[in-house]
This record gives sequence, structure tokens and C-alpha cells, in this order.
Amino acid sequence: MDIRDAHGIAEDVLDEVTAAVIADRQVLRTTLTGLFARGHVLLEDVPGTGKTLTARSFANALGLSFNRIQFTPDLLPSDVTGTSIFNEQARDFEFSEGPIFANVVLADEINRASPKTQAALLEAMDEKQVTVDGETHELPTPFFVIATQNPVEQGQGTFSLPEAQKDRFLVKQSLGYPGREGELELLNRREARSTPLPEVDCVVDAADVPQLREVPETVRIDPDLKEYIVDIVHATRNDRRVEVGVSPRGCQRLFEAARAYAVLDGRGYVVPDDVKSLGQAVLAHRIMLTPDAMVDNVKKRDVVEEVFEEVGVPTVNRAAKTKQ
Repeated sequence: MDIRDAHGIAEDVLDEVTAAVIADRQVLRTTLTGLFARGHVLLEDVPGTGKTLTARSFANALGLSFNRIQFTPDLLPSDVTGTSIFNEQARDFEFSEGPIFANVVLADEINRASPKTQAALLEAMDEKQVTVDGETHELPTPFFVIATQNPVEQGQGTFSLPEAQKDRFLVKQSLGYPGREGELELLNRREARSTPLPEVDCVVDAADVPQLREVPETVRIDPDLKEYIVDIVHATRNDRRVEVGVSPRGCQRLFEAARAYAVLDGRGYVVPDDVKSLGQAVLAHRIMLTPDAMVDNVKKRDVVEEVFEEVGVPTVNRAAKTKQ
């Protein structure tokens, strides 16, 4: 599969998903970038903005298996990963798979679970496997987590995700409220009770999805752009308002996301705008502000925006040479 094929499939997937989900196409495009780049996506938004529908729609369009896990304060790690059950006939323990065993897993309201249960996802997201009672079990391929969380200030009973876990998400973004036309469409759907909701058709064979995720590896990136990414990351670490800047993992994730983003645009090379377009979604959630900055109500997004304004951008012409 080449870049042209992958670009066509990506456009078909986005067309199907946007027909069902009332959300900005660019936000959905960034979510699909996470899948192409072999990462995971964190959606933070208030209830009722279509987070669950978004995850299910992507799974359907890609022909992938889907499971939804509702995170609650009393959810146990074994409720996510699975557990060993004694088989009386065989007189032995057998592993019973948990809902984590699916291609696309929706971790709904992940910040309502205890930190111990949240941590149960770490091995799965990093290693594509879970370990139960000392035995390791491989997860399906591909494996993609879309986690949702309500803003911490919204209501009670929420737990902030540990920094190590937030760093495992390739992108974090918000679906946002629909526009006026989108909200009218929601009312029309609500009024027509007898009319089924738009169905999302499968546009690609599930067996081809791993090949889709290989395509970004063929995208070329100019040395100047590599330096640009590194300079952006280092600038977050040197900002006086930042206690912990973007990690080396975050630097690599921005590199990977930029190449996947280029594929979705039908290009075999990365341009500076790819990096800038993904900067907020990939970097902001990886920053830890100083106590003084938090008291001053500094926003992580503002820090990232200012970093991009300060760091010099490579010339597009130099980057475009990789097209030849």
C-alpha cells in the first residue's frame, strides 16, 4: 500500500465518520492521525458532545472490533484486563479476556476510575499486552485506545491522570460544541424518531489497517524539520513557567504524528505546517506547569503557542525538496 492508497482510504473513513458525528472535520482528522501513527487519543470534553459515537464510528469505518469500558470509582484492574477463572472440569485455571481485548477500545470517563485502575491501561497502551497472574497475553492487532474524560473541574469523583499515563496518549483534544448548523441537525435527528441514525459503513478491510499504519514510515522528513521539532521540544523545557517540559517520548510522538498527518494530506514529505497543526494536540498535555504559573492562571496551550511563535520555522522550499 502506498501513500496515494492510504490517503484515499483516510478520506473515505473521514467522509463516513463526519456523516454520523457532528464535529469539526479537522478534529476528526487529528484523531485519525493518532491511529495512523500507532498512538492513542484522549478526548477531554463535557458530556454529550459525541465522544462515544466518535470512537464507535471510527471502529465501524475501519472494520475493527470495538469494546467500551465505562470507568467508575469501583472498577477493578481485572475488570479491564480480564482474570483467571477455575475450570472445574479441567481442574485448572483459564484466562477470561476482559474488554481490553478489542481493536478499538473506548475508555469512557477514564478519570473517574482510581489511579490503580487507570494504571492497568499502561502496559496495554505501551506493550500491546496485559499480564495477569504472571502470564502475558497479547492484545489484538491493531490496538487503539480512545479515552474520554470530563474536565477535572466538572463535578466530583474525578482523579487526575498521572503524568506517565498522559504521556502515553499521542494526542489530546476536544470535540467542542457543534456549530449552529450542526446543532440543528441534531434536533432534526431527535425529531425523526422513526428514522435511524446515520450508519457508518466499513470502507476498508480490517486486515489492511496494519498496512495503513506502516505507510507513515515511508514519509520523508527534511533534517531542518527534525531540528525544528527538537528545538520546539527543548523550548518547552526551558520556559520559566514550565516545571516539566515535553519528554523525549513526546519529541518522537510529534515526529511520528507529523509523518502520519502528511499521509492524510496525500504527501510523501513533511512540511512545517504539519508540525504546527499538531503542536497543541501532541505537546500541551505533556507539560507540567510550575505552581506559580498555575496561580497566575497560565494555560498549557498558551505556553505551546508562544513556543511555536518564538522558534524559527524552516523554509518550506527546503522541506519540499523531499518531494522530488
